[in-house]
Amino acid sequence: MSITENKIQVGSLEWFYRESSPIGRTDLLPVLLLHGLPSQSYSWRNFLPALAKQGTRAIAPDWIGFGFSSKPEKRDFAYTPDAFITALEEFLKSIELERFSLVVQGFLGSVGLQYALRHPEQIANIAILNTPISSQAKLPWKIQQMGLPLAGEMITQDPLLVDRTLEGGSRYVITDKDLDIYRKPFLKSSAAGRSLLATIRNLQLPSAMTEIESGFQKWQQQILILWGMIDPWLPLKIAQDFVNPLALGDLIKLNNVGHYPQEHYHETILEDLLPFVRVKDVS
Repeated sequence: MSITENKIQVGSLEWFYRESSPIGRTDLLPVLLLHGLPSQSYSWRNFLPALAKQGTRAIAPDWIGFGFSSKPEKRDFAYTPDAFITALEEFLKSIELERFSLVVQGFLGSVGLQYALRHPEQIANIAILNTPISSQAKLPWKIQQMGLPLAGEMITQDPLLVDRTLEGGSRYVITDKDLDIYRKPFLKSSAAGRSLLATIRNLQLPSAMTEIESGFQKWQQQILILWGMIDPWLPLKIAQDFVNPLALGDLIKLNNVGHYPQEHYHETILEDLLPFVRVKDVS
């Protein structure tokens, strides 16, 4: 197996993505992993090798405006859910990803769920890790602050906002080695902060939650929810209310796990996630 870091130009936007490629032929569908705020594809670093080992190709992109992907000015990219969805659609066409399992986490992971509702023919199944999925979900004050007039411009230029947000949400310390990678885009250019600011101001969470709540009532594919129980921002009730009416939904509660489960509890999560996304390509 091999884990690669790639860049691809799609129109005016350059996408950075990490990919695991299993050695030899595989009959399993690939997996797309989408990160949340204010993270990047590096958050899936412990998932990619495990997926490759079981014979699953996995792709984890940095959203436009995040990580090492393009960070266009807001006049060139709207940073709304619709803009992210259109960009993702074009990215997936460019890498020829037609049908896949979808794994999402966090604020921005909700945009991945909106994409799924608009492109159900591409989705084999969905795994959700601590993602806003209900009108009960509110943007946490720690992230709201980053979008405030005047203050937001300053806060989003501070590379330490990554440390404070990731550690505050997960409730555990993250190693400096890992934080160095999360901070790097903010140290490299002020564009990272401007992109984060624009995203928070244009997340349109209430309308996104309405689309997700109503859309998944009719969803027919399997959904696995893996939920950190000590998430300071998204309570367990959000996951329970979402999964109860689903025809094919399961909820796994993760004790002592916060908002970013993949940071500290990948081994526990992979026990359930690996068999869930082990879906054969029947095309």
